[in-house]
Amino acid sequence: MSRIHILMYHRVGDFPQRMPSHRAQYCDLPRFKAQMSMLRQLGYNVVSLDAAVAALRGEARLPSRSVVLTFDDGYVDFLEHAAPVLLAHGYPATVYAVAGLLGQANAWVASEGLTQAPLMNVAQLREVHAMGFSIGSHTVTHPRLITLETPRIVEELGASKRMLEDVLGGCVEHLCYPYGSHDIRAVEAASAAGYVSGTTCQWGPATPADDLLTLPRKAVSQGTTAFRLFWMLLARNRARGQAIRRDTGAGPTGR
Repeated sequence: MSRIHILMYHRVGDFPQRMPSHRAQYCDLPRFKAQMSMLRQLGYNVVSLDAAVAALRGEARLPSRSVVLTFDDGYVDFLEHAAPVLLAHGYPATVYAVAGLLGQANAWVASEGLTQAPLMNVAQLREVHAMGFSIGSHTVTHPRLITLETPRIVEELGASKRMLEDVLGGCVEHLCYPYGSHDIRAVEAASAAGYVSGTTCQWGPATPADDLLTLPRKAVSQGTTAFRLFWMLLARNRARGQAIRRDTGAGPTGR
């Protein structure tokens, strides 16, 4: 295992044929079904984020063509549309929930001119967790972390973890930075809070050389057909950009 592809989804459902903007926020249900079938037909192995982290640490082995599925924000349409498809295939997935907005809407999109959508409430999140899906943290209020003062970053990451653990009655070990917005302060706060992994919006496959708290992903959008997803999984390159790494003295993964 030299690389793992972590796919990033947001909403799954029935949408207008071509959304005018922010197409990475949407995946049409028929295309989602086709993508999940393609993974099985072409021999890809959908693994949990826990299994991927263990492999990236060198603690376990995964087969080649390993893929992780992640869903940002915790929309109700994950429960309504994505979960039944995933369960039918026996695929694990991680849902990143905004701890302070459970049962509300994604109000942060209002400034971008997008229609707000409902987020899962406590009962729905527990239902998804009981189905076997992993729940991760997406902060308390979904801010751009790099715009905040350090104490607020610490609170957004620490409090969201505690809140979700209270809801679920178990450990929450995975974090996703809203908008992919993070800097060394956010990464250090995530480490101090006890997160095992953190995912970003940097495009590319995850490798053992990555810090586990700044893992790259590949975004799936409304225009991504099953064929296009196949080519995305074949791509081994990474988007240009400076990776944020911690000086932990614990090797390239920092864990």
